[in-house]
Amino acid sequence: MGLKSLITETVVIDSMYDVESELLNIKESLLEQMIIEGVDDPGILKCVFMAGGPGSGKSFTAMEIFGIDKRLKQSFAMTGLKSVNSDSAFEKGLKDNGIDPKNLAKIEKEDAELWDKISNNDDSIRNNAKRLTQLQKKFYEAGRLGMIIDGTGHQYGKIEKNKKYAESLGYDTYMVFVNTSLEVAQERNKNRERVLDADRLEKSWKDVQNNLGKFQNLFGSNFRIVDNTVYKPIAKQVQKAVNTFVRKKVYNPIGKKWIQTARALKNKSFIK
Repeated sequence: MGLKSLITETVVIDSMYDVESELLNIKESLLEQMIIEGVDDPGILKCVFMAGGPGSGKSFTAMEIFGIDKRLKQSFAMTGLKSVNSDSAFEKGLKDNGIDPKNLAKIEKEDAELWDKISNNDDSIRNNAKRLTQLQKKFYEAGRLGMIIDGTGHQYGKIEKNKKYAESLGYDTYMVFVNTSLEVAQERNKNRERVLDADRLEKSWKDVQNNLGKFQNLFGSNFRIVDNTVYKPIAKQVQKAVNTFVRKKVYNPIGKKWIQTARALKNKSFIK
């Protein structure tokens, strides 16, 4: 298996995403450099899913566990894992269009035309943020860089499909489920930069809770719950478990084979 095969494995057409054409336009030399430089990165071929409803405190938990820099919280983690979260691009898109994220709940109820621009149209701010984030994710996958997939977890099927896809690329997978009571989530929502409608928040919270047991079964021993009803330092055993997972040698046989091929490619490039 050579460089072309390594790249092709990443850009196989996946009906979930519509960004393959952009990735295929990247010069092969850039992808080769990404693979060669990334094969020995910390967290290579590790994928951690963050789940928890709005107001659960996932950002706080991620900072505690992964040491994500607060100023660059959506794109940099000291563990070597790259954060994948469309919220950052969405909030930037809102601000670029002069929309205060705190007014979203009010806009949804009172301004249908603006809400379509924000969330419903194919070219909406939300959909563009998702497309941008998926393209970013494809870049990371091309080099098999470690990732933190940050989401609410209210759609079990989506996470199940993402997990299977990551594993088909060679990733080992893990989930951190951040839990809190509905009352606490509602109170925190009032102080969030992007305030959600109360009914929408409650529905999302209930959906996430209904998926808790399913996630436990799906991830098995690679699953940890963080009780975040009260903001406090993350329990050392949770930090230790996640960091041990990230630092362990890749278990997935597809990932092992990919690393072997990428290292051979790296050694070949040094000989030239």
